Amino acid sequence: MKRFTILFLALIGVIGLCAEIYAQMTDKDLISALHTGGYVIFMRHPKSNSDQADTDPLNLDNIKAQRQLTEEGRRQAQAVGEAFRALNIPVGKVISSKFYRAYEAAKLLDVADVTTSIDVSEGGLVVSPNENNRRTKALRQLLGTPPAAGKNTVIVSHKPNLVDAAGKDFLDTGEGEAAIFQPQGDGKFRLVARVTADKWMQLTK
Repeated sequence: MKRFTILFLALIGVIGLCAEIYAQMTDKDLISALHTGGYVIFMRHPKSNSDQADTDPLNLDNIKAQRQLTEEGRRQAQAVGEAFRALNIPVGKVISSKFYRAYEAAKLLDVADVTTSIDVSEGGLVVSPNENNRRTKALRQLLGTPPAAGKNTVIVSHKPNLVDAAGKDFLDTGEGEAAIFQPQGDGKFRLVARVTADKWMQLTK
C-alpha cells in the first residue's frame, strides 16, 4: 500500500510538472520554437457542414457522400496558411486524412505538398476495432516522430483520431484547432500548445 501511494504521488508530480511546462510556453516562446522546427502540428479540419453526414464512409473516393467544409471553414484554412507564412513557420510535409474536408483544408493551407494517409483517417464504426487500434498506434508514431531538421510536420485529421491517440483531454478540440506536440521519439510526445484557427492570425500581430 505504501509503495502504491509513493508511485501515485510520483505520478501526480510528473503530471503537475508537465502541466506547468505547458502553461509556461508563451505565444512568443511558441513562435520561436516553431521557427526552430522539430514539432508536429495536429490540426482538426476547420468548420464543416453540420447538416451533412458521411453516408458512404467505406468509399472515400465518393466525395459527394461526405461532409464538406463550409465557406467559413475554407477561409479558416486559408487564414491559417497565411499566418504560417507570415510567421515564417517552416513545414516539411503535410499529412492529411483521406476524407475530403481534411484534404481540402490541407491543400488550402498551402504550406507544403500534401500526402493523404489512411493512418490519420477517421474509422468510426465502419472499420474493425483492430483497424481502429492500428490507426491509433500509427498516429501515435507520427506524433512521436521528429520532423526533418529545421522543419515541422502538419497533420490534418479528425477529433476522434486525436482523442484515441493522445487522450480524453482533447475531447473539447474545436474545428480548426491545432494541438502542437514535441516528439520524444519511439511513439512518445509532449503537448506544448493548443491554438485555435482564429488565434493563428492574432499571433501575427
